[in-house]
Amino acid sequence: MPNDVMHQRILVVEDDADIAESLEYNLQRAGFLPVVAESGEKGLHLALDKRNRPKLIILDLMLPGMSGMELCRRIRREPTAAETPIIMLTAKSAEADRIAGLNIGADDYIVKPFSVKELIARVNAVLRRSEKDTSRVYCDKKLAVDLDAFRVECGGTPVKLTRKEFSLLEHLINNIGRVATRQQLIDSIWGYTYMGDSRTLDVHIRRLRQKLGDCGSAVETVIGTGYKFVGCK
Repeated sequence: MPNDVMHQRILVVEDDADIAESLEYNLQRAGFLPVVAESGEKGLHLALDKRNRPKLIILDLMLPGMSGMELCRRIRREPTAAETPIIMLTAKSAEADRIAGLNIGADDYIVKPFSVKELIARVNAVLRRSEKDTSRVYCDKKLAVDLDAFRVECGGTPVKLTRKEFSLLEHLINNIGRVATRQQLIDSIWGYTYMGDSRTLDVHIRRLRQKLGDCGSAVETVIGTGYKFVGCK
């Protein structure tokens, strides 16, 4: 049994007792430490447990009370759990459902019925990706951002940003595909005690887009709410 698997805590949020029992048994056989939650509310509590934070969450979408989609959103809004890998497990096989799950922050998506061996392989693959992703680099066809070196390039051309502009871009990239409200951005960049005009945020976003040039479209406006990072398409 690989040493890197031992003692890794896996949270299984599944209300079907038979499936939950099967997952628990097979994860234990694979060397993990599974813990089961039968509802979204209990799953959220365990996902945010600072003392026993799971390394990965297997999340069923069709849950009583809080849905799996809502639970995923709640987890991704919490700084202490936002980076925890999530594999969605559901009977919904439509492409729109898979895309919706991935867009709100899931790392992988498995449709029921599923092979236990495949699920374990997916768990290992997602864990390997999360552990290797330490360089904090974003890159797509046009835009490249090194968050640790404070470097930005659009189409290979360096982009010079102020500290505030870079901090805004970093916050948005760290929450890629998710809407950052205006207040969240203000609190994150200017601090909770900031009492200035909220239009300052809009000015900085406008300047950020202008400096990014052809990559400016990577930052989208969500009318009435805030902004989100979608990358260069």
